[in-house]
Amino acid sequence: MTFTSQSHPSDDTDAAVPQPPVAERRPTEDTRHGRTRRDDYAWLRAPNWQEVFKDTSILDPAIRDHLEAENAYQEAMLAPASGLKETLIGEMRGRIKEDDSSVPAPDGPFAYGVSYRQGAEYPRYVRRPRGGDDASETVILDVEKEAGAREYFSLGGVSHSTDHAWIAWSYDDKGSEYYALTLRDLSTGVDATYRIDDTSGGAVWSSRSRGIFYTRLDANHRPSRVFYHRLGSDPADDALIYEETDAGFFMDVDKTQSGEFVVIHINDHETSEAWLIPASNPAAEPRLLAERETGVEYSVDEGEGTLYILTNAGDAKDFKIVVAPTDAARRSDWIDLVPHEPGRLILGHTVLKRHLIWLERRDGLPRIVVKRLSDGEEHVVSFDEEAYSLGLSGTYEYDTTAIRFTYSSMTTPSQTFEYDVETRERTLLKTQEVPSGHNPDDYVTRRVFAPAADGETVPVSLLYRRDTPLDGTAPLMLYGYGAYGITIPASFNTNALSLVDRGFVWATAHIRGGKDKGFRWYEEGRRQAKTNTFNDFIAAANHLVAEGYTSHERIVAQGGSAGGMLMGAIANMAPEKFGAVVAVVPFVDVLNTMLDDTLPLTPPEWPEWGNPIASEADYLAIAGYSPYDNVEAKAYPPMLVLAGLTDPRVTYWEPAKWVARLRALKTDANPILLRTNMGAGHGGASGRFNRLEEVALIYAFSLMAMGKG
Repeated sequence: MTFTSQSHPSDDTDAAVPQPPVAERRPTEDTRHGRTRRDDYAWLRAPNWQEVFKDTSILDPAIRDHLEAENAYQEAMLAPASGLKETLIGEMRGRIKEDDSSVPAPDGPFAYGVSYRQGAEYPRYVRRPRGGDDASETVILDVEKEAGAREYFSLGGVSHSTDHAWIAWSYDDKGSEYYALTLRDLSTGVDATYRIDDTSGGAVWSSRSRGIFYTRLDANHRPSRVFYHRLGSDPADDALIYEETDAGFFMDVDKTQSGEFVVIHINDHETSEAWLIPASNPAAEPRLLAERETGVEYSVDEGEGTLYILTNAGDAKDFKIVVAPTDAARRSDWIDLVPHEPGRLILGHTVLKRHLIWLERRDGLPRIVVKRLSDGEEHVVSFDEEAYSLGLSGTYEYDTTAIRFTYSSMTTPSQTFEYDVETRERTLLKTQEVPSGHNPDDYVTRRVFAPAADGETVPVSLLYRRDTPLDGTAPLMLYGYGAYGITIPASFNTNALSLVDRGFVWATAHIRGGKDKGFRWYEEGRRQAKTNTFNDFIAAANHLVAEGYTSHERIVAQGGSAGGMLMGAIANMAPEKFGAVVAVVPFVDVLNTMLDDTLPLTPPEWPEWGNPIASEADYLAIAGYSPYDNVEAKAYPPMLVLAGLTDPRVTYWEPAKWVARLRALKTDANPILLRTNMGAGHGGASGRFNRLEEVALIYAFSLMAMGKG
């Protein structure tokens, strides 16, 4: 099964062949720094986009008609794969344990966890007496029941009070990430008669359980104000605790592991600031720990009257941990505890009563380090596979020696361990079940290094069946992201097995823009150096072909969000290197978005991409790679593009404009398919099974593109 399409139909075009929509051209011009650009498709950006996020029915009918025409074309083009798609959904669902549950995490007299009923899309939040069994478990929030028949329902968070009498929980039923927050009395199971709208979803309880701290979003979807809500009071009377006036910063509220302090954390992509409030005194004025300084990041935890601060201050590019008294008010009060080591990137830390624990990355692989505070003794928790994923899963408790972590590799299902940091005893609590069966010995995971043009080597994690011929004929899914310092872990993915079992090699390119090889790996893939990200991905493709894993026409490139920008860039730069491209909620109209400071993420994103409003150099750098601005009259591979109508992160009009421009300029007959989820946002469909629909769509397209449909 292969694609057939006519992007430029002639008089003898077969009427049975689906024809792609042609977007109307309504030219507009924009002049910046003495340069004028023309945009034929700017009209696809709804002027009332803020309102559309909350009520999609008010979308301009002309825009809606175009998006629905695109959806109809995509459905028609992939109709021959409908049976394959259903088969894929069945396979992927068969690898999910439908009545699964987490290992309950203890907190004082109770242990809290999550479970699923057979067939349920959404989980139940449960608790049991500490040490109790399944029979003693009670449901404190049934998300399936709360979702009801709504098309979209996303849980923002569930937080139980310190006295275990209440939970604060939130939900978004539009996909726009405006969360409604409410409180539930656990003695009755009844919610408060009011709710707090337009929050970011999280809530932090004061130490006496009398109220919660939360963050509210403004009209431009930015977290700008922290409030304190007292139980039973009118939300209109909530006390404003802190207001951030700089639209370039994100903000959230958290609590130290000890429970002593509420922390207001403010950051962009290179600078941060923290304010502390005693959790026992919500009325206290927030106290600044250290004022923001461009390029200096820090995060804080506390134990026994000492602050433990993870920071890059003082040229500690890969971060260090310092200590300070709780009344510290400047960076000069900080004393190094875990010094900076170039190449050892400290990713996060937590403080227990007697131990400091941090997660670090060395040589591209994660490991956990434990430091006893009384004498400074350290030891390491690590694994031996070539590529794997390791993460701290956190604990509610502070006075404990037990931590939990999760481990998986591309061949090994996720495992949850409890680890005693004193005795060093490692106890396996749970292994992810694959009901349809999985034998790790049938698969191979490897890490190879692709040479880049500037002499760097790019790590690439691989998964394939042991019986897959590596003679250049195997199709290969090459995934990449490369932004914000995010490292894509080499973790277990049951869905990927549907491609791997059909002869695909699955590859993840750990390109610059992430922190896979330390903080410099991030620095070398952002702002003026952004093109390194794209070149690294192309280098990975070249290496995998040179080593006989695949051939260029057998590579399906995939990325989402900022990784979708990567897809747009490599499609412009080297379309001949890829047999197909999948771009999920792709950030492709980079220059226009970074020039529009009314959009939710634009000011906070300037440190990542540059500010083309203020800087001509930034304007030129972004203009040089922005996928929408660099589409040319040449051949492009088949593409599948996914978008969400209520997406506040990558607005729907970016992929819609990009697809329209590709169709207008490209010189080949390969299909460009756009699917906009008209009832969801950045994360796509909600529900653990509903999500499989989009994964199956991607896989069916990929298999068709490789002639394996």
